[in-house]
Amino acid sequence: MNQTINLYYQERGSGSPLVLLHGFPLDHTIWNPLLPFLTPRARVITPDLRGHGRSPAPQGSYSMGLIADDVAALLDRLQVERCVLAGHSMGGYAALAFARAYPGRLSALALVASHASADAPERAQGRLDEAEQVAQAGTAQLVDGMAGRLTADPDLVEPLRQIMARTPRQGVVGALQGMAAREDANDFLADLDLPVLLVAGDQDAIIPLERTRALAARLQRGRLVVVPGAGHMPMLENPQVVAQALLELITQ
Repeated sequence: MNQTINLYYQERGSGSPLVLLHGFPLDHTIWNPLLPFLTPRARVITPDLRGHGRSPAPQGSYSMGLIADDVAALLDRLQVERCVLAGHSMGGYAALAFARAYPGRLSALALVASHASADAPERAQGRLDEAEQVAQAGTAQLVDGMAGRLTADPDLVEPLRQIMARTPRQGVVGALQGMAAREDANDFLADLDLPVLLVAGDQDAIIPLERTRALAARLQRGRLVVVPGAGHMPMLENPQVVAQALLELITQ
């Protein structure tokens, strides 16, 4: 039976709790450029998800529900009853799983360069194949292949590659397996009666902007913020725009 783990986290600022979940295979530091804008008005909590950064990397598949349970356990430790939860890419998948499992603990939800669909069968199989390759040969090939696709800013490619290269092999394997098995959340998100923010880069090579526009059109209380010139890492490519969108979500 899978059990929650104690996540490494950092906490800055004061005010309404804002929890920021990083994407795959990154860590909490991707949010650091937002902190100067957020911390005067929010209590910002940035964990390393299981298998990433300085958090433990247990064996096994990391389902999005299990990652959500880890986050809930962290909020318990910090005595946070309700929060605004934002997730980037895989962190968005985990945020959706959290919203499904713990709806009473959310005041608002944000997906940053993320979406609500399950993997198509061929994409799921591709992730499982990647997981097997990483288990046998390490993360270098995956990291080198991903780094250039994440951002429209060439100056960010090497810093991102360095973050990804630090991610433990088991963390990469577990996350790939968990993402491959995740549930579709489009109908769930469309029915969610909470403020929902979608942040998308107009140069995102991984999640096309039109896909995010279509998702935004289905939301009850949704808002779409498009970040000009940004790829899949808008919090690094234009932190002030992303921070302002999150602050507006906090005040709704």
